[in-house]
Amino acid sequence: MRPDTPFGIYGFRFHEVPRQPLCGLYAVGHESIDDPSYHWDGQARTDGPLLLFQYTVQGEGLFENGTAAYRIHDGRAFLAEIPGDHRYYHPGNGVPWEFYFVLVRPAMIAPLWEDIVSLLGPAPFLEAGSAPVQALKELFLAAHRGKITDPYIASSYVYRFAMELRRASSASGQPRTQRPALVQDAVRFLDESFHRMVGQEELAARLGVSKFHFLRMFTRHVGLTPNDYVNRRRIEKSVELLRTTDWSVDRIASEVGYSTGSYYIKVFKKLTGQTPGEFRIADNRLPFSKLFFD
Repeated sequence: MRPDTPFGIYGFRFHEVPRQPLCGLYAVGHESIDDPSYHWDGQARTDGPLLLFQYTVQGEGLFENGTAAYRIHDGRAFLAEIPGDHRYYHPGNGVPWEFYFVLVRPAMIAPLWEDIVSLLGPAPFLEAGSAPVQALKELFLAAHRGKITDPYIASSYVYRFAMELRRASSASGQPRTQRPALVQDAVRFLDESFHRMVGQEELAARLGVSKFHFLRMFTRHVGLTPNDYVNRRRIEKSVELLRTTDWSVDRIASEVGYSTGSYYIKVFKKLTGQTPGEFRIADNRLPFSKLFFD
């Protein structure tokens, strides 16, 4: 056992707290397995219902889910419901399979889990430094250090891990630095030029790609179409102007890139639920200095 990389499995059997929306932590562990007898059959287990997330640090294992089979090597995880039609095991090649895992009760978290699996699939790749992996490691270390002493603390760790995993499953959860250079260049240009009328064909040509390729890449990695992204940047800037100037709605609309005040009002209300005038008056509302959109 390496002092800087502790191994172990920690189980939790906290009493349920009535009427509290807590995520039930069942177990968390960090193991290094080279035993070919290591084998778990999801249909034979009796400790469910549980949800399992297991992430490989090095080596590899095998995961069979229904009729699909996956090699779970370093940087790859798998998600499974227990009981279920799956099994995972050491391939018997003598190479240690090192991984982290967490088991949670499905109450409160099942809908989120189903959403994550539908987006990531049952065996996703995750960077070692990604937020979900770091949250999983922090959960394990908290257990190892004896910091998880009640169901509330346990739930907070589980919920943070689940939220980071869900965020990673969406384009908005992808760090900007991990986006393709084409997308980074497009975002940088739109951040600087959102107040001007720039067509998608013009931007694609500037980037040296086809319009179709540009739209597909941008939407995939940003989670918004270029038009939607520009609208959000314009509305963000207009909020600042509504709060810091006495300019008319038409002037603000022109300043942020809209050709007419009426269209600006339409977009503003769609994104904020208010008209610019209602937002500026702020009667019986919080006087926001800035609004953030995902």
